[in-house]
Amino acid sequence: MMEIPVYDLRGKPFKTMPLPPVFEAPIRPDVIRRAVVALQTHRIQPQGRDPMAGKRTTARFIGTGYGISRIPRVKGERYPAAMRGAFAVGTVGGRRGHPPVVEKRVWKKVNVKERRLAIRSAIAATANREIVKKRGHVVDDVPTLPLVVADRFEKIDKTRRVVWVLKRLRLWPDVERAKGRKKVRAGKGKMRGRRYKKAKGPLIVVADDSAIRRAAQNLPGVDVVAVRNLNVELLAPGTHPGRLTLWTEPAIRQLGGLFR
Repeated sequence: MMEIPVYDLRGKPFKTMPLPPVFEAPIRPDVIRRAVVALQTHRIQPQGRDPMAGKRTTARFIGTGYGISRIPRVKGERYPAAMRGAFAVGTVGGRRGHPPVVEKRVWKKVNVKERRLAIRSAIAATANREIVKKRGHVVDDVPTLPLVVADRFEKIDKTRRVVWVLKRLRLWPDVERAKGRKKVRAGKGKMRGRRYKKAKGPLIVVADDSAIRRAAQNLPGVDVVAVRNLNVELLAPGTHPGRLTLWTEPAIRQLGGLFR
């Protein structure tokens, strides 16, 4: 079994520990993509239209012989050719041809074994320097992957201390990269509550996130998650595997028990 170094809060290795076998799982980007897309669909809220939308009108078909199209028209005009069309698809204020319905099945499902393979594969990808670098993370100065820090890191409750440790572990350049990649979204999403697109920075995986979560919540691109709540979308945002991940020593131990 492979041994990996454990770093203290000053960024110095002080001991080694065995690497869980899950880091040797095969890396399958296709399976990861299926699992992430399925997870994303579970956030979609079903939507539909009022069945009477566009139909609340007195429009009627006036018959043929007037040299105009055969669509329902609103009566009350003097000449048939000047009567305004309504109700039909394509008319101003008319109904939609194929409106969305709440019965549409938007949730995607993934087989249990596929989902398990996906998260194992995503965990293994975090230990591959080439894949992490290809995803866009700054890892030139990161000493080892996977990067493991002492359990004292989980007790930090001040943001300035988290920043200090990330600088000692040479992860701060990736946080700055995420900070500088905030841009306005193209398209109508700007009007729908998702105006900005932000880059993803390091992921911090801990055994107990009660203290460190509040300390790191304002760092750009940084996410904190307990190892028991780990999912494939956190490890491979946007379906792209290889997120730069910082593991704590207790999280690595629990990981070996969760993914045998």
